[in-house]
Amino acid sequence: MTPLLDIRRLTMDFGGLRALEAIDLAVHPAQTVALIGPNGAGKTTLFNCITGIYRATAGDARFQAGEGRCVPLRGLKPNQVTALGICRTFQNIRLFGHMSALENVLIGRHCRTRAGIAGAILRSRRARDEERRAAADSFRLLKKFGLAGHADAPANSLPYGAQRRLEIARAMATEPRLLLLDEPAAGMNPQETRELNRMIVQLREEEGVAILLIEHDMRLVMSLAQHICVVDYGRKIAEGTPGQVRNNPAVIKAYLGEDDNA
Repeated sequence: MTPLLDIRRLTMDFGGLRALEAIDLAVHPAQTVALIGPNGAGKTTLFNCITGIYRATAGDARFQAGEGRCVPLRGLKPNQVTALGICRTFQNIRLFGHMSALENVLIGRHCRTRAGIAGAILRSRRARDEERRAAADSFRLLKKFGLAGHADAPANSLPYGAQRRLEIARAMATEPRLLLLDEPAAGMNPQETRELNRMIVQLREEEGVAILLIEHDMRLVMSLAQHICVVDYGRKIAEGTPGQVRNNPAVIKAYLGEDDNA
């Protein structure tokens, strides 16, 4: 099967510091892949290279954007990457705090609207119809993520776990084929983490979305991921199924620790 995302020998330098060195990684359609490693291993840097925040120093990342198009990502801007069907969340919550939950999701829909500036200013019938559809689609996403009751509430008034879910709902509003989640369980309590687990499985199975996940909660990683890639000091040191990674001596030494409780 052709990978949805195919990364080959991706390298990222910051001056004299090499943050990533010749990383290979593939994500297939409707697959959940976890990227794990110690703090500072280069995981978020890889996300930034995929999504156009950084331009990789060397190597290649290609994305199957539909209709037989295999698009090189290197050199694209973040909005161009999103338009292809890749969206992400961040380690730190980045909602528009004083806007409502519904308005936050509507912002995610913006990249799929077609009315343009003139239509928005002139309030054409096409623009009005598109706004109604966007609002309906956004509310459907809020309902799917258990947030319908918070539609009109300011985002920064929501409980922490709900804010995390809202970020994912906003990302899903862009209609991604590949969703990048950067430590989505950070700061969550056990109940919120279990709900996150259920939600990610639902996205994969019902929406057919592929997921690339950075996460330090090993129980969550081992229960969700079908494939795991382990990085340390910017280099890939292991990859495989959860069982293979769990028992890899290099992974135990570098990240999981000698007492593997995951």
